[in-house]
Amino acid sequence: MSTTLITGGTVVSATGRAQADVLVDGERIVALISPGATPFGRIEADVTIDATGKYVIPGGVDAHTHMQLPFGGTNASDTFETGTRAAAWGGTTTIIDFAVQRYGERVQDGLARWHELAAGNCAIDYGFHQIIGGVDDDALKAMDTLVDEGITSYKLFMAYPGVFYSDDAQVLRAMQKATDHGLLTMMHAENGPAIDVLAAQLAESGKTSPYYHGIARAWQMEEEATHRAIMLADVAGAPLYVVHVSAKQAVEQLAGARDRGRNVFGETCPQYLYLSLEEQLGASSEEWGDFEGAKWVCSTPLRSREEGHQDAMWQALRTNDLQMVSTDHCPFCMKEQKELGKDDFRAIPNGIGSIEHRVDLLYQGVVTGQITLERWVELIATTPARMFGLYGRKGVIAPGADADIVVYDPAGHTSIGVGEGRTHHMNMDHSAWEGFEIDGHVDVVLSRGSVVVADGEFQGTKGHGSYLKRDLSQYLV
Repeated sequence: MSTTLITGGTVVSATGRAQADVLVDGERIVALISPGATPFGRIEADVTIDATGKYVIPGGVDAHTHMQLPFGGTNASDTFETGTRAAAWGGTTTIIDFAVQRYGERVQDGLARWHELAAGNCAIDYGFHQIIGGVDDDALKAMDTLVDEGITSYKLFMAYPGVFYSDDAQVLRAMQKATDHGLLTMMHAENGPAIDVLAAQLAESGKTSPYYHGIARAWQMEEEATHRAIMLADVAGAPLYVVHVSAKQAVEQLAGARDRGRNVFGETCPQYLYLSLEEQLGASSEEWGDFEGAKWVCSTPLRSREEGHQDAMWQALRTNDLQMVSTDHCPFCMKEQKELGKDDFRAIPNGIGSIEHRVDLLYQGVVTGQITLERWVELIATTPARMFGLYGRKGVIAPGADADIVVYDPAGHTSIGVGEGRTHHMNMDHSAWEGFEIDGHVDVVLSRGSVVVADGEFQGTKGHGSYLKRDLSQYLV
């Protein structure tokens, strides 16, 4: 096995920072060494990486991605190969994707299919959550075996009737089963049937542009469903994790439950920190007209900046009313995919591509004073690892941990977009982050001790990534 020594950098954790050299032997971190100390004598490593003036942080853990997800008559445009390569470019070294079971399908078949899609194709390590899109006796029985498969979390939908939707009775039965096995319930919390009524009424009145996607999925629909999910979880005694929180009123529901001592958690995504209903969903362009906003159609939707949702998300990250930031990476090209809904926003495939940019976009929050440097590491790496049973292997720079390491240059600069001199490696024909400028740069990325990004080049390999069997959540109170 080869050895790597990262010298001169500032190691940043969720609890502090210190000058230290990091010694890697094979795939694991074996030592953190104070500058000038020689506890092992002179170290002659096979590879030395100079991190002087830079931060050395654990590789990012993106706990919410959707590679190749079937949705809206098409599939998410990133494969496990292209999506994990883009993740590596951006300093993410672990993803947790969603194996899919829809109504009428078997859980075991969906999981087997996702293993087939991912195995031998990933540039970084990966794990799975399980979508339960049809809660019935067979699906509930299949949940008995998930922990043995290393899958300790599963997802339900209160949205998308006829596709993934579960009614309250189904949600309760699944949560009761989850309680039996220690599974973490992940919830897409929107009132799907009511949203469908509003969306149909808007379409019938001729309001069919992407802007009205956000109007149909009003914040009240998210707040109500979040409250209902919390109450059902309380009845079942099940821990609850609400995905892609975008409405400040939904945060208030989560905060209230947490104040009562409940095991209730929430994530938000970069789009809900930076983008808005008015500026993005309501955008127009010469090429696409008012369909330009389709680039930012996702669910939950972008919220009104005038109503203050974006500021509320940042505040919730500071106060730990929201515990982490994932991407909900689910990219679709405008041509031949998003344009399926050119005449009706209800037919636009829902999703934004962000897996390459999460680490940078959250670092920009450090630059602007929204979060601390330590909180940055906590949000992008440490808490995701703890929440989903990976901590100790992932999310930390410590002896015994996997050598998933990012050397981040605070004096560097990153320009995001598809044009020349900008960074864009996701498999899509546009960037939801076109024109964003980041006052920092991912310089070097290691995945289990192997350099996968350095010197402005991808140096990883397809198939390097290994499947991660996860433990139960390490974040419960």
